[in-house]
Amino acid sequence: MREKDEVLTTQEACKYLRISRPTFLKLVHTNQIKARKVGKGWKVLRSELFAYLNLSESDDFRTLTTS
Repeated sequence: MREKDEVLTTQEACKYLRISRPTFLKLVHTNQIKARKVGKGWKVLRSELFAYLNLSESDDFRTLTTS
């Protein structure tokens, strides 16, 4: 059985990724991280952060191997 995906606030997502709020919002606005605007803030699923990190790692690897 799959565990329920956790919903994170902007602050929690930034802390998890160790990035600033402006950087997080840039990633959201460029569709690199899928998030929803809820009220005044943004909400993101923890699985979306995993997906972003996995994609980033594979991009870094491709950059290293094609250089």
